[in-house]
Amino acid sequence: MYEPAYLETHRRGLLKKKIAAASDILNQCTLCPHRCLVDRHHGELGLCRTGDQPVVSSYGPHFGEEDPLVGRHGSGTIFFTHCNLFCIFCQNWDISHGGEGEEITPKDLAAIMLHLQQQGCHNINLVTPSHQVYQILEALPPAIEAGLNVPLVYNTGGYDAVATLKILDGVIDIYMPDFKFWDPDAAEKLCAARDYPERAREALKEMHRQVGDLTMDEHGVARRGLLVRHLVLPDNLAGTPEVMKFLARELSPHTYVNVMGQYRPCGEANEHPPLDRFPSQKELADAQQAAQDAGLTRLDRRERLFRWL
Repeated sequence: MYEPAYLETHRRGLLKKKIAAASDILNQCTLCPHRCLVDRHHGELGLCRTGDQPVVSSYGPHFGEEDPLVGRHGSGTIFFTHCNLFCIFCQNWDISHGGEGEEITPKDLAAIMLHLQQQGCHNINLVTPSHQVYQILEALPPAIEAGLNVPLVYNTGGYDAVATLKILDGVIDIYMPDFKFWDPDAAEKLCAARDYPERAREALKEMHRQVGDLTMDEHGVARRGLLVRHLVLPDNLAGTPEVMKFLARELSPHTYVNVMGQYRPCGEANEHPPLDRFPSQKELADAQQAAQDAGLTRLDRRERLFRWL
């Protein structure tokens, strides 16, 4: 019978150790690759502008995610406020850049998880969690003791420290990272993190080591594994062919990949051509072809994600 990995981790007493390890990191924060070295337990803020309490923008069943996450009853999304990346075209600008959200307690976060499970959601989808890993871990013991038993989805921009991901080994069942950019120059210009491509490659390898390729139940609902998202950008700013080759050759040709075609100019994109336009139909088709040419065999095919206006 299936059960999420965190239940066994909790039974063995390992979850407490993971919470303590994450807490120690916040004393001189190196939770993500920015390595701000601030003391988040005592009011110092780094680039993510987040202390040691959960900050949440919104939560609820979500039906716009990939089919293996949505199933019949939706993915239980929790949108965390702020981000450790600063993408100039972010579609959630008010949350990631503007700080829209409310500080809550770990017990409040546990209650949100349980509420989503009670609504029938197939998973708890932690959106932009990289800078709030400690807070998430702290919420798990009370949630587990109250009956939480659905998979956790780590829905990340891909700028994650391997050391932090190792703490999450045995906690997260489904990793869903973006792989945003292949070229360091593009990453520096578009998300203020020149080392993003290298860090993302390291992170995705660690995620795949932990959970492997995506597996589903008899109803096609995801249970465990890696699902990678890649947003097609105008003028191939994302480096799509190189990203697809990496996924197929250095992870697995069976990696579940969503080559996303829904880019639209948001945030400050209109000030930075060619981000001020939608990708062309040819650019979208070329991106899909690049994934196929790389040998990837599990591509998300939903047309509504491939173009919407």
